[in-house]
Amino acid sequence: MADLGDVNQVSGVFGGVELGGINSDEVQNQEEFLENAGTIRQSGNNLPTKTGFWNKFKAFWLQDIDWNREIKVELTPYQQKVEDEINEFLHQEITWEKVHDFLFQEISFGK
Repeated sequence: MADLGDVNQVSGVFGGVELGGINSDEVQNQEEFLENAGTIRQSGNNLPTKTGFWNKFKAFWLQDIDWNREIKVELTPYQQKVEDEINEFLHQEITWEKVHDFLFQEISFGK
């Protein structure tokens, strides 16, 4: 390799300066580098990798889910009471008489 002070003047090269010869192994390594540019390489088993937020998010969001698996939900007594009241309200029988009574009930304003 040429020292900093040594300059070899070469014709046909921009600037006319030769920094050193490139052997065929270096050219092949550069071609392999350019072919593999932009690819993600997996680290070996002995190297720890830091998992980022988006990788965790994608792993959670795109996980395989067994949709046939039974899900068991346990409620506290208060939650069960509220759920029963909501179900009672949603499944009550609605008749025209109840709707009429609701719409035409007496409303008092003030005292």
